[in-house]
Amino acid sequence: MSINRQGIILGVISLVVFVVVTIGTYNSFTKPFPGHNDFLSRWEGARSFWIDGLNPYGDEASLNIQRAIYGRAVIEGEDPGLFAYPMYTALIVYPIVHMEYSWASAVWMTLLEACLIGALLMCFSLFQWQPKPLMLGVLVLWTLFMYFSARGLLLGQPGHVVYFLEVATLWALFKKHDRSAGVMLALSTIKPQMGFLIVPFLLLWGLRVRRWQFVGGFVISFLLLMGISFLLVPTWMNDWLAQVALYPSYTELGSPVWILVNFPWLGVDPMTGKWGVTGGFGDTLQLVINALLAVYMLWGWLDVLVRRKTERFMWVVMITLLMTHLIAPRTATPHYVVFIPVLVFYLRELNLPKYRRGGLWSALILLALFIIPWIHFVSTVVGEFEHPTVYLPIPFIVLGLLIFTRKLWWEKAQLIDGVDK
Repeated sequence: MSINRQGIILGVISLVVFVVVTIGTYNSFTKPFPGHNDFLSRWEGARSFWIDGLNPYGDEASLNIQRAIYGRAVIEGEDPGLFAYPMYTALIVYPIVHMEYSWASAVWMTLLEACLIGALLMCFSLFQWQPKPLMLGVLVLWTLFMYFSARGLLLGQPGHVVYFLEVATLWALFKKHDRSAGVMLALSTIKPQMGFLIVPFLLLWGLRVRRWQFVGGFVISFLLLMGISFLLVPTWMNDWLAQVALYPSYTELGSPVWILVNFPWLGVDPMTGKWGVTGGFGDTLQLVINALLAVYMLWGWLDVLVRRKTERFMWVVMITLLMTHLIAPRTATPHYVVFIPVLVFYLRELNLPKYRRGGLWSALILLALFIIPWIHFVSTVVGEFEHPTVYLPIPFIVLGLLIFTRKLWWEKAQLIDGVDK
């Protein structure tokens, strides 16, 4: 059977599965239990633009979003549900704005599931691992139902799409599909807080090793996205930044580092607003910790970009993604799916033939990573909100692993070629 014919058959099967899963999601979930508020704000903002002709950042579109979420205008203290994404997000959502929302959210949820599974499969390729069928099935189910993924699916979190695009960019770079890598990296900027470090690092690397097609693919794609956005809404940049500036006014929590230093044992309790034993010292301590983490990351950048230590590329990528979610002014727990590639790397190591009980250890690790975050959430949830401590364990565990096993990464991670052929 020819490769083209195999591709066509695989494509048809994938489409059929996508349609079946979407219909099942609609009937069992999105129709009887409407929600996905993280997606709803983007969908209603885009719908208001494409169908009603409104500025998605304007008061009328914002009121449409609030009515869709609350059935009324927002009251003080509630999340106003602003569009708050770059204008080109409306281009991505356009194909489903003419649908009834319950159908649109079913399509979106299925897309997010496909992104999670697709990213997992590309991680196997990135780390040159072919798990046994049982392990593959367990990992697929774990990827969909572990706390951080499942929360993102329930919220309709666009961060899952960004995670897929970031992994796909890396996969395409290793496979020398540089133009595609540039396009996908440009699309990943729909949620800038997830890529404000990895995007410049990869572009600097592309320039350093003369992967011109990658850099060119990004620049052309990004300029197209920006140009079309300005043609559609000339004021979108200022409007978007104005909504972003409002974000701290209705969010309780900052980065994991902020949470760590602003708890009662150091500073202000984010749940009560009461100061702990050190008064305002938490702000200074946060600045110091952020600076130390940034210096550590930049040391890795220096090794790869200046000293050309190619074997450290993937480790530096993971450090960069980690720092993104440790020090960014605001993150969300569904964003922690970006740590799945780190898990895949260690699982591959555990399943090497030299480890007789590697499969057992892998199963125990996956079980712990599935059960503990769910128990943590359920036992600490405050009303409808996660307790701040839910943000803390995973990123700091990953930080410790990446620091203390860095030489393993340097020795075992797949090498990436430099100059584009």
